[in-house]
Amino acid sequence: MTTPLLAAALATLCVTPLLAQGDVAAGEKAFRKCVACHVVVNDAGETLAGKRASTGPNLYGVTGRAASTVEGFKYSGPALQLGEAGVIWDEASFTAFVQDPTAYLRATLDDGSVRSKMTLKVRKEQEAADLFAYLSSLSD
Repeated sequence: MTTPLLAAALATLCVTPLLAQGDVAAGEKAFRKCVACHVVVNDAGETLAGKRASTGPNLYGVTGRAASTVEGFKYSGPALQLGEAGVIWDEASFTAFVQDPTAYLRATLDDGSVRSKMTLKVRKEQEAADLFAYLSSLSD
């Protein structure tokens, strides 16, 4: 039997990871490093950030989205495994991934041989959190 206090704590755990803790303005500036590969285009087809890059998936709605689920984007095998493993892009998973994509894949998939196609590493945790906040601000 679940007590009301336990139910409230579980509800908080389920919602809290999606809340962005970074600085949106700093994240917008940091996103300049990402535009070579990524774009943010909303469902109406309006480009919110980036240009026409298509090396990486569209990052519109990335917050709270299951990994490797952008329709029409061709993901690598390890990236597809992330989606199959149920990874959701909350702040913790997103910031860990962008700081070292290959290390994140290896740890999450428990496979030391996998490699990420994403070569950029966001060295600072705060910058990764800022990117997450910025991308969150562009989504519904």
